[in-house]
Amino acid sequence: MAAKAVHRATARTQWDEPAGEERLRANSRSNTHNTMATKKDESTGLMKLLEDQLADLYYVEKQLVKALPKMAKTATNEDLRTAFEEHLAETETQVGRIEQMFEALGKPAKAKKCPAIDGILEEGKEIMDEFADDVALDAGLVSAAQKVEHYEITSYGSMKAWAEQLGLEDLVGLIDETLEEEKAADEKLTEIAEAVVNIEAETEEGDEEEEEVEEGTKGRSASNGKSGSSNGNGRGASSKGAKQGARTKQTA
Repeated sequence: MAAKAVHRATARTQWDEPAGEERLRANSRSNTHNTMATKKDESTGLMKLLEDQLADLYYVEKQLVKALPKMAKTATNEDLRTAFEEHLAETETQVGRIEQMFEALGKPAKAKKCPAIDGILEEGKEIMDEFADDVALDAGLVSAAQKVEHYEITSYGSMKAWAEQLGLEDLVGLIDETLEEEKAADEKLTEIAEAVVNIEAETEEGDEEEEEVEEGTKGRSASNGKSGSSNGNGRGASSKGAKQGARTKQTA
C-alpha cells in the first residue's frame, strides 16, 4: 500500500512539473505580448503626434514666408530689417526640410491650419497698423517676432524628443538643424530689442529736452515783451510831463 502511494505521488509530480513549467511559459508569453502591444500603442500614438506636429509646423513656416517680407518692409531699424530678411531665407529652407521629413516618413507633405500662429501673426499686423508712425513700432515688431520663435522652438523641441524615442534618427538630424536656426534667430532678436528700446528712450529724452527749450524760449520772449511795453509807457509819460511843463512856463 505504501509503495503504491509513493508511486502515485511520484507519478503526479512527474506530470505536474511539466504542466507548471508550461503554465509559466504561457504566462511569460502573455506578459511579453501585452508589453509589446503597449509599446506598439505608445509608438503609434507618438507617431501620430509627430505627424500632426509636422503638419502644424509646415503651415507655420509657409505663413511666415508670407509675413516676413511685410515685417521687413515695415521695420525702421536697419538691423531688424536685415534680421527679418535673413530669417526669410532660412524659413524657405525650413519649408523644404519639412518636406524631406514627410518623405522620410513615407507620407505626403500636408499642412494643418494652426490657430495659434494665425493669432500671433494677426497681432503683428495690428502692431504694424496701429504704430505705423510711432517710435515704438520696431519694439512691437520684435515682440511679435519673438512670440513666433518661442512657439517654433517649443514645437520643434517636442517633435525632436518624439523622433528620438521612435528611433527616427534621420528626422532627429533634420529637426535639430531647424531648431538651432530658430534659437539663433531668437537670440538675435533679443540683441536688437535692447538696441531698439535704447534708441526709443533716447528719442523720448531728446523730445522732452526740445520741449523744455521751446517753453523756456517762449517764457523769455514774453518777459522781454512785457519789459519793452513797460519801458515804452514810462518814456511816453515822461515826454508828456515835459511838454506840459513847457506850456506852463510859456503861459507864465
